[in-house]
Amino acid sequence: MPPSDKTFTRYQDLIKLHTGIYLPPHKKTLLHSRLSKRLFVSAIASYDEYFDWLVSSAGESELQVALELVTTNETYFFREPAHFEFIKELLDKQPKSGERFSAWSAASSSGEEAYSLAMVLQAYCFKPWELLASDINSSVISEAKKGIYINQRTSKIPPEFLNKYCRKGVGKFQGYLRIVPELRNKVKFDTLNLMSTLQDLGKFDLILIRNVMIYFDDETREAILRKLSKHLKPSGWLFVSHSESLHGVSGDYYSIKPSIYRLAAYRDEHRN
Repeated sequence: MPPSDKTFTRYQDLIKLHTGIYLPPHKKTLLHSRLSKRLFVSAIASYDEYFDWLVSSAGESELQVALELVTTNETYFFREPAHFEFIKELLDKQPKSGERFSAWSAASSSGEEAYSLAMVLQAYCFKPWELLASDINSSVISEAKKGIYINQRTSKIPPEFLNKYCRKGVGKFQGYLRIVPELRNKVKFDTLNLMSTLQDLGKFDLILIRNVMIYFDDETREAILRKLSKHLKPSGWLFVSHSESLHGVSGDYYSIKPSIYRLAAYRDEHRN
């Protein structure tokens, strides 16, 4: 049976504690559909019993499994293509020498966003570049490192990138494609919880944190954005999705255009 409203509230609090993500009441069906198999294979009769296991010392590894199942989000290549056009124009204006261009896909899920960005960087960045792709879900990070995707999820890749940076699968991999090793090897994938300490990441010219802010409440959004501001270079750029806005959430940024931001300190410095 699905969890009761009271039990679902316990899961809401647990998920928010560990990930910062708030599951609204209408997501109870999602939680039920994604965790029901875990109850079955674990021979557990109720969501209350499963919850008690998750919060016990014996349930530490199962808690990670449950969090990953509930927080996995669907994505695809070149989602919100206007962002990649903007990044292309931005790279065209970059000096052809100087320090390495650094980017971070901060909620990369199964890697489609990161590899989309990597294709743009490889094609249009005139100087060395590096790309960190992170997600709270270690399972999707493991899959992203392989760079193998079913064809239906790659339809938005521009033809010139498809030919240059992807290889069609054969045999048992027919119907799939794989990102070429030259590109895979340039993306560093890592498991990272945005709620944790982010001290050792360095600073980035570009941070993408798209389609994830909608899962946090305002307090958590503000805390995460404050952390990200410390890892954005003074002249850097922050991208959220077109369905998200930082208006009224953080004073650390100002809007260049919808969903694209820069540090307010950069604007204030260049006013003088």
